[in-house]
Amino acid sequence: MSRITESLRRDLAEVSWRDLRVHLQRDAIIVVAPELDLIETAVAVAEDDAGRVESWINTGRLGKPEAAQLDSWEQSPDRSFKMLIVQPFILIQAAVHA
Repeated sequence: MSRITESLRRDLAEVSWRDLRVHLQRDAIIVVAPELDLIETAVAVAEDDAGRVESWINTGRLGKPEAAQLDSWEQSPDRSFKMLIVQPFILIQAAVHA
């Protein structure tokens, strides 16, 4: 396992939308689709793996939050997200609890 992967595994956090919304002001939030592995995606972003990142963006699996998503999250500010910081971005993915 690479150093960056190990570091990201340690840094993985679960936070509420209420705690994340402040990052909208600097346009830092990137939404990761549920079918992607958050850590793997963060590694690709950190390592500037343009091919993979562009593919995810082009297929709508990675990108800025849409207005409808933001409206929904504002209605449920306690909604949980998994989060990783990959400067200058905050990668988020909806937390799923079984």
